[in-house]
This record gives sequence, structure tokens and C-alpha cells, in this order.
Amino acid sequence: MLNKYARAFFTRVLTPFAAFLIRRGVSPDTVTLIGTAGVMAGALVFYPQGEFFWGTVVITLFVFSDLVDGNMARQLGRSSRWGAFLDSTLDRVADGAVFGGFALWYAGGGDDLVLCAVSIFCLASGQVVSYTKARGESIGLPVAVNGLIERAERLVISLVAAGLAGLHAFGVPGIQYLLPVALWIVAVGSLVTLIQRVVTVRRESAEADRADEAAARSGPEQGSTAQGSEAAK
Repeated sequence: MLNKYARAFFTRVLTPFAAFLIRRGVSPDTVTLIGTAGVMAGALVFYPQGEFFWGTVVITLFVFSDLVDGNMARQLGRSSRWGAFLDSTLDRVADGAVFGGFALWYAGGGDDLVLCAVSIFCLASGQVVSYTKARGESIGLPVAVNGLIERAERLVISLVAAGLAGLHAFGVPGIQYLLPVALWIVAVGSLVTLIQRVVTVRRESAEADRADEAAARSGPEQGSTAQGSEAAK
């Protein structure tokens, strides 16, 4: 849901900036690569040290590249399969860096193996949730369900909680517990979304198989009817 409404809003906001980059000769692919590098730096440099506030600030500055590069491509009229592939692939890399940064913190200074495992589950389930839709569509199914938590929700929940939890370093008490709560929410929501998509693909594939079987049965019958009509002539 956030993906639907937030994208429309931020696309309008970022359109002038995208136009500015185009005038400076920057390509959409360059924006994609720089944005991913920035997110990875913020996640893997700051998060493992427990610097959640500054890490989130850096990530937030770069995460909007996901909207800017697409906006630039549309303005240039250069939407391409390669651009879509690169963008989607690097999105997975960026997501892995964010939850990998959380896992590294809890495996080290955070000293909580349960939350380390939850972070790893969020990382893996997010990748699989995206894969189920892509794989279903690749075999000709519509996969007509988004699910409870998509990529936008995963990032917003995690980054907002991490940024607020980082305020604990500035003397705000009790707020550090927001990140563990957010990770559990993302983990459970991702599991529910995965189940929703698997069930949808199972149903759609069964319907497609039945349609194929019906078409195969009706084919010979139509052929024999046509032959009978020809013989009658």
C-alpha cells in the first residue's frame, strides 16, 4: 500500500531534481549505482557500530535514488529492460545490506543472538517474497496479490524504528526498544506475505493447468467436428 501511494507523492516531489540531473548529463544507471552504494555504506558502516541515527540519515539520503532513476528514465524516454533489471537487482542488494547491518550489530556489540536471527530472517524472507512474485510472473501467472508487507513497508518500518532508536545515544530513554519491535513486525509480516503469495501462485497455477487441459480436450473435438462437416459436403 505504501508502495502505491508513497511512490506517486515522492515522484512528483523529486521530478525537478531528476530534471536537474538530466541537464547535468547524469544517467539513470549512474543514479542507481550511487544510490545503492550510499545505502550499503550507511548500513554496513554505521549499523554494525550501533550508530542507528546517523546510519539511517545516510541511508535515507540515498534510498530515494530508487525513485529518481525511474523518473529520469521516463523523462528521457529511455525506459529499458536493462534499467529495470539493474534497478530491481540492486534493490535486493540494498535491502540485504540494511538487514545485514542489523544482524552484524546484534551478533557483535548488540549481543543478542535472537535478534540477530530475526534480522537474518527479515533479510532472507524479503528476498524470497520478491522472488515469488518475479518467478510466478515469469511462468505466465499474474500473481494478483501484493501481500501484507512489501519492500516499501519493510524499509519504512525498519528505517524509522532504527532512526528513532538511534536517538537513545542522545539521551532519549527507552526508545532503543523500537528497533527490536520493528524487526519482529517485519519478520512476521514478511512471513504472512510469503504465505499469501505462495497460496495465490498455487491457486493461479491450478486454474491455468485446468484451462490448458480444457483447451487440449476441446482441440481434437473441434477438429473432428470440422472433418465431419467437410464430409457432409
